[in-house]
Amino acid sequence: MHKAGSYTPMTAIAVVIANMVGTGVFTSIGFQIIDIKSSFVLLMLWLVGGIAALCGALTYAELASRLPRSGGEYNFLSQLYHPSVGFVSGWVSLTVGFAAPTALAAMTFAAYLDSALVNTIEINRVLTALLLVTIVTVVHGRSHKASGGLQNWFTLIKIGLILGFVVLVSLSVEAPQTVNLLPVPGDGALLASSAFAVSLIYVNYAYTGWNAATYITGEIDNPGRSVPIVLIAGTSVVMLLYLALNATFLYAVPMELLEGQLEIGVIVAQETFGETGALMMGGVLSLLLISTVSAMLMAGPRVLQVMGEDFRLFRRLSAHNKGGVPQTAVYTQGILTLIFILTSTFESILVFSGFILGLSSLATVLGVFVLRYKKGADIKNKADDNGYRTWLYPLPPLVYSSIVIWTLSFIVINRPQEAGIALAIIALGFIAWYATEKLSAHGESQ
Repeated sequence: MHKAGSYTPMTAIAVVIANMVGTGVFTSIGFQIIDIKSSFVLLMLWLVGGIAALCGALTYAELASRLPRSGGEYNFLSQLYHPSVGFVSGWVSLTVGFAAPTALAAMTFAAYLDSALVNTIEINRVLTALLLVTIVTVVHGRSHKASGGLQNWFTLIKIGLILGFVVLVSLSVEAPQTVNLLPVPGDGALLASSAFAVSLIYVNYAYTGWNAATYITGEIDNPGRSVPIVLIAGTSVVMLLYLALNATFLYAVPMELLEGQLEIGVIVAQETFGETGALMMGGVLSLLLISTVSAMLMAGPRVLQVMGEDFRLFRRLSAHNKGGVPQTAVYTQGILTLIFILTSTFESILVFSGFILGLSSLATVLGVFVLRYKKGADIKNKADDNGYRTWLYPLPPLVYSSIVIWTLSFIVINRPQEAGIALAIIALGFIAWYATEKLSAHGESQ
């Protein structure tokens, strides 16, 4: 039974789906086709990426069940390793993890909307992005009912539009392309190639967000039981949507027309429905991004909230309104997002954000081994042994960790500058934690 002042499991699933499905799936296959000309191998990219995300979700499910508190990685890393590790993760989530991608999603929303309305009305893209973030922030700061309702409806619209696109394109294509669901000669070599490995990095980025429900764990009905179901269901739905979308792209348009192109969704719509279809696709993509912006503005503030509960200097961020919503944290996250939109500094941050967030999720997934080792120790908020256990353990955390370690290694070797900046940001986080602890201790002694 749903209790007042909380989110239903259905809303939590909507948050997971909306966090994961942005524009990435509509843009990345054009670059994958440059080095991979096999439809089977291209679809395997999205299947492998989905399996990695599902392995991560299965592992996070156990952590969320046995350490039930909002805050995502901040909560897990603080309890499993040390408060300083959690602080760094929370600090990174606040800036790189949520505010910057939310700003990017809002500006992309405005760009797509502008392209859809190009023949009717001219809009100010920056003002439109600012308006979207402001409206969504105000709604999420009001109540769980208003916040959950907004998220549920726009996520349902997102799923409906994607399924509608898949069905309409599949039924309307005049000259369908062959899509191989089984390997053909040469596919084995492609699967083991560096091209497959490089492409998988970007596919993994498109799957980020599968852990979104863990940020609002403390506000979900019966979290110990609900969160594992939410994580697994949300990730599974997105994997199926991604496979269906990419199969549709390959079915509708010859690969040479997609190769190296960014606006895949628009190209497929234009080839299938003409110029009108391309304009309509711009409108569809803009609608898809509303739920993405909404989900990030719902999840991100919960990191601020729990940091406010744990650190004296941030105490104001833990304040709730009468409905139990951390209103100050929600508004703070919204303001940070508006600043990123106005300054556009998020572009440089996004270059190395994947590295930092990868490290954070890797440490969290490996934490399931720490949790089981310390199960007899005094872990704060630890549930009893009847909590959810990772299915097929230890396979999911090992599979996920292997893929992420390989990805991070590739970034270190091929993009050392970005990796170095990311490591510097993490080091600054530890320095900030130390300063915060010192100032908090000094304040309490006064």
